[in-house]
Amino acid sequence: MSSPSSPLSPSAPPPSSRRSAARRRARVRTGAAVVVAGLAGALLPASAAYAQERAVSGGRLDWGIKSSFQSYVTGPIAKGSWNLQGGAATVGGSQFRFHSAKGSYDPDTGAFTAAFSGGVHFTGHKKGGAYALDLTISRPTVEVAGGSGTLFADMVSKDKGTGKVTSTAQVPLAKLNVSGINMKGGTGPIALTTLPTTLTAQGAKAFAGYYTAGTQLDPVSLSTDLVTGSAGGKKDKAEDGPKGRAGGKDAAEDKSAAKEKTAGRIEDAAVDWGVRRTFREYVSGSIAKGKWTLTSGAQDGGALFRFPKGAGTYDEKKHTLSADFAGAVRFTGGHGLDIGLSHVAVAVRDGEGTLYADVAGKGFTKKKAPLVTFTDKELTGLTPKDGLIAVTEAPAKLTADGSKAFGSLYPPGTAMDPVSLAVAVDGDAELPALPDLGSAAAPGAKESPAGAKSGSTAGSDGSADSDSDSGSDSSKALPIVLGSAAALLVAAAVAFLLVRKRRQRRPEPATENATEASTEASGAAKNP
Repeated sequence: MSSPSSPLSPSAPPPSSRRSAARRRARVRTGAAVVVAGLAGALLPASAAYAQERAVSGGRLDWGIKSSFQSYVTGPIAKGSWNLQGGAATVGGSQFRFHSAKGSYDPDTGAFTAAFSGGVHFTGHKKGGAYALDLTISRPTVEVAGGSGTLFADMVSKDKGTGKVTSTAQVPLAKLNVSGINMKGGTGPIALTTLPTTLTAQGAKAFAGYYTAGTQLDPVSLSTDLVTGSAGGKKDKAEDGPKGRAGGKDAAEDKSAAKEKTAGRIEDAAVDWGVRRTFREYVSGSIAKGKWTLTSGAQDGGALFRFPKGAGTYDEKKHTLSADFAGAVRFTGGHGLDIGLSHVAVAVRDGEGTLYADVAGKGFTKKKAPLVTFTDKELTGLTPKDGLIAVTEAPAKLTADGSKAFGSLYPPGTAMDPVSLAVAVDGDAELPALPDLGSAAAPGAKESPAGAKSGSTAGSDGSADSDSDSGSDSSKALPIVLGSAAALLVAAAVAFLLVRKRRQRRPEPATENATEASTEASGAAKNP
């Protein structure tokens, strides 16, 4: 008797049938391979995009520097203070927000550089007209490469022992712990949160000797947008007009005539004012639990409000200026807080500026109330440069009407947030840009496995538990899509193996058609 496996066994399929089944199995394997290859090919354009270095444009960096240092500066020993510079803001109870990131990112290597704008100036231990403690930290820059991270900053400091003032650009101030973060393959926005931070030796020296190297600083959080650089750059302005006119005599004459026609007229203008930092923190904090609402074109610049579309007159000989602006802001909250400011206007005369607004409040209502006066050397001449009059962060003081507008929370003469004014008297002049805070990270967004810190676990709500004790939100995330692409390839490969396994388990009828397996893929202080 022949064995069941013998080719001559009555139960065994004939040789022609076996050859046909083998060909069908080969076709199934080939088909599955084509599916996988097709998916890989479909993903190639996205993968190729990663290979292109991308520019960092816009974003914010939140850092308290060292909260105990802040407490020391403003406490009973140093009896000092700090003030913001260059559009920096505050966020939360003790963090400073720096803005308008610029830099680069290489998705292939994960190399990342982002330089932020803004600064903080600390002063304390006043002796006579000077301060023994005098420290400025500005333009923080984060660099991540090869698994390590560094925070650089411009530092101006007075040594606490000798009193010598040192100014150094881009000091490697702190080391950032980026262990466990896969920086490769990001598409943006890039978000890194609560990175543990320690003071470097160079940073300790630039910090005026207040701390030693290795001291733990406050954690750093940042987010930035990514943009693909355009090839070819900006279009040459000479191409805009008819040939032979751009840059020629006729064009110059036309421009000169246009200037004569618009002399004394404001082409565009904007005024930036944050009211008062501590007032904003009071409004959004745990006491008032309120908010502010911007309408009629007003814009939020983080540490300031911009009132745009200024229109009015400018007298170059008399050094006077008058302009009305669009936009309104309304502050509301508990304890009867309801203050609205609209129809903002600015007047400059005799080297002093006044900011007006229509006030609508429960205790005080007045049209065109003078809220603050501001002075600066730039106000004495009001001389345009390249068609733009720019007054940057002029110190401001509250008026009597301003005190009433804010419910007498502050007496007249109180220092308020500085006023910045930009007036274009030439149609070609451009107003300064607002601080660019980039895209806000989506709340509850899932953390990619490639972006999670080693030792962290992502919860179902997108939160992460970290082994870091440096903050309440201790996840460190880099939003990427590479993991999804890999998942598709894995799913296709699994489908192929399942089909193959099923077909190995049972004979294939000669008339059975091959089938494909498919898968389904997802503010504030107690007192203002």
